[in-house]
Amino acid sequence: MKITNLWSSGTEYSSNVFLVTGSWNTLTDVNTLVDVGRDPAIIPILLEASTGVGKKRVEQVILTHSHYDHASLLPVIVELFDPVVYAASHALEGVDIVLSGGEKLKLGDREFEVIRAPGHSSDSICLFCEEDGVLFAGDSPLQIRSPEGTYEPAFVFALETIGEKNISSIYFGHGPPLLERCNETLRITRDNVRMSQKR
Repeated sequence: MKITNLWSSGTEYSSNVFLVTGSWNTLTDVNTLVDVGRDPAIIPILLEASTGVGKKRVEQVILTHSHYDHASLLPVIVELFDPVVYAASHALEGVDIVLSGGEKLKLGDREFEVIRAPGHSSDSICLFCEEDGVLFAGDSPLQIRSPEGTYEPAFVFALETIGEKNISSIYFGHGPPLLERCNETLRITRDNVRMSQKR
């Protein structure tokens, strides 16, 4: 599996946009965008990306949630590439399949589990690959450093679920990925959320 962030900075405020492809770009790999952001500057980068011969450049889009900075470019992506679009709600025009959590989807050459994680938004999801320990987190708050705040029971349940996984890398909706001590970070977050629930 190859993970490429198509957006790191630009003139438009945007989320990260991850292109997930297979290691060898075979015909059975599923070229996937995790979020599409709102900056059209990703389009020429995407058109130059190595996505395999005889394959659609973007076969599917999975939105971690429907906020504008993660999803505004969806109409352009749909028009250019005609992908299947997954999201956890029909809040956006162009969504083909609504996810409820628990589904298994192929991204690149790996299988990912869909984890519903309402909290940042009602339609937030995370995507987890057990084989490589990769988690796409969107804007789900997974680095909580103090026992303050209140959290929806559904998010607490999602956090407990995520905390049971063996995670080696976390790709967030904004900023750089976390590539070390992921399980420790998640344990601290889980402990702080548990403490906040007792207040």
